Amino acid sequence: MGDLNMYPTRNSLPEHIRAQSNEILNKHLAAAIDLHAQLKQAHWNVRGPAFIAIHELFDRISVEAEAMSDMIAERVSGLGGTARGTIQLASERSFLAPYLLGIGSEHEHLTAVAEALATFGTSTRSAIQEAVAFGDADTADLFTGMSRNIDKQLWFIESHNVPG
Repeated sequence: MGDLNMYPTRNSLPEHIRAQSNEILNKHLAAAIDLHAQLKQAHWNVRGPAFIAIHELFDRISVEAEAMSDMIAERVSGLGGTARGTIQLASERSFLAPYLLGIGSEHEHLTAVAEALATFGTSTRSAIQEAVAFGDADTADLFTGMSRNIDKQLWFIESHNVPG
């Protein structure tokens, strides 16, 4: 069960390309799992006059993050790799900044979530270029779709956090 080698598949991508894709995908799987957990943390702990709208927004975006995790993990598996998607691994490998704990204002949580989404989006755009460079257009396409979705979610968050 601990073997993380590539498994046989009839996928026509050469194994060295599939292995590179699996590495970059697993990197983003850890961050997507972390992003989902951070959004739930914000969802549970936000307080303020617009509580219900932001509480529900965080929950809707958490569903999007969870769906991204699933798409990433399924791509890894489809390429003959092992999805590394446990909470323990996500905690060790996520490139997102740790999330604040406790009850916070709408502004505090919106700012923290915006930062997490922006960091994930920046890395996703880099992953598009990496996947193109090593020859996996389909993985690049997956990251392109995720990038568009992250940008949309970031817009929703930033629209609630107008600078004063």
